[in-house]
Amino acid sequence: MDMLKFILAFVACCICFSASSEEFTRFSTAKRHLIKTLPNNAKSLYCGCDIKKQGKKLVPDPTGCGYVPRNTFTRSGKVNQRALRIEWEHIVPAWEFGHQLQCWQDGGRKNCRKVSAKFRKMEADINNLAPAIGEINADRSNYRFGMLSENATQYGRCEVKVNFKQRVVEPPFYARKRIADTYAYMKKTYGLKVSNKQQKLFDAWQRQAFANKSSASKL
Repeated sequence: MDMLKFILAFVACCICFSASSEEFTRFSTAKRHLIKTLPNNAKSLYCGCDIKKQGKKLVPDPTGCGYVPRNTFTRSGKVNQRALRIEWEHIVPAWEFGHQLQCWQDGGRKNCRKVSAKFRKMEADINNLAPAIGEINADRSNYRFGMLSENATQYGRCEVKVNFKQRVVEPPFYARKRIADTYAYMKKTYGLKVSNKQQKLFDAWQRQAFANKSSASKL
């Protein structure tokens, strides 16, 4: 019962999708806006960690969510700084929507930023951005979302799973509706192409969220 209440509170307060009308044409400007307007009760997308402001930076508080870095140090022996900061994750990766544009085929992300107003708008769309711990943002890369059989043990008590061999990420239950809703938004707003397999997964996540909400209302 306590876990169900936590999940419902988390979804209701922190990651429910509500499309914003704010528009930006630069990713950097969008990030500054999001940092400035971040709610006090915001949580990180994949771990549900509280987020603290340190000057102009955002940092995760692992004490409540149980996040433990997969790599405390980098290969060069330095502290893994990305595990200590919050970054703005493109739920639909720039690689994914960028590859569907000719500008990416002609010169990648740098070229798209230079020549495509559509790409710049998509990259800076705050409806596709969510706060995530930097290490997990890096590990997610441009991997597709899916369901994995292994247990979630890579990041302490954080329930996200990353299979690097399969290039698949399974988000925790409480983040799935936000992800599914975001893909639906990008599909409707920009004509994003989504594979049948992915669409079936997102539809299932939305149905599960609706079922859980209906069950909770009866408690």
